[in-house]
Amino acid sequence: MSENTGNEPAPAGHPRVGPLIRSLRKKRHLTLAQLGEAASLSVGFLSQVERDHASPSLTALNQIAKALGVGIDYFVAAPATQSALTRAGRREAFWVDEDGMVYERLSASFPGSEMTSYIITVPPGFASEVSRHEGEEIAYQLSGHVHFTLEGRSFVMQPGDSLHFVSTRPHRWANTGSEPARVFWSGTAPIDQREDIEAAGGSIERLPGTSKSEKRP
Repeated sequence: MSENTGNEPAPAGHPRVGPLIRSLRKKRHLTLAQLGEAASLSVGFLSQVERDHASPSLTALNQIAKALGVGIDYFVAAPATQSALTRAGRREAFWVDEDGMVYERLSASFPGSEMTSYIITVPPGFASEVSRHEGEEIAYQLSGHVHFTLEGRSFVMQPGDSLHFVSTRPHRWANTGSEPARVFWSGTAPIDQREDIEAAGGSIERLPGTSKSEKRP
């Protein structure tokens, strides 16, 4: 999953990851080109992220974090669960940036687990950077429509449609409609997390009907 190129500022009290990435990149004495090469992302996209003109997906943020030598939880506190069962209305949702995608985690964390699964809400106007990385992915369209491009072939995902592919194939997607789209996504792309989360940015918020849990500064 990839990146939002929206330009709306984040609401007060919710730090953006762009300044955090720029600060850490400069501490590592890396140029945008060097970071882009290490993270397999374009310099143009990284520049937009650092200036808060684009929102990276969780996968892209993981690639950036690895290139900078930190865990993804340096930027965002992504909830994890050891329970095999998750219930509708009780799962924690989180986002990288306020105007980006919202992730609702379905998969559990346990030794040896390789799958990561989410229900992802894709906001109207979302448009991604071309992405490629290790692993494989499967997506199932729950509602709305997503325009998907896989290795140069474009098509529209409608409710009930599914897609399964090797993640090393170049892929991108967008919600060009006026309504949010919901997608079930599952893959083997690694998302690094540490048990002791000291998040420098991002948010965790429970779905409607449950209590709210804010990130730690």
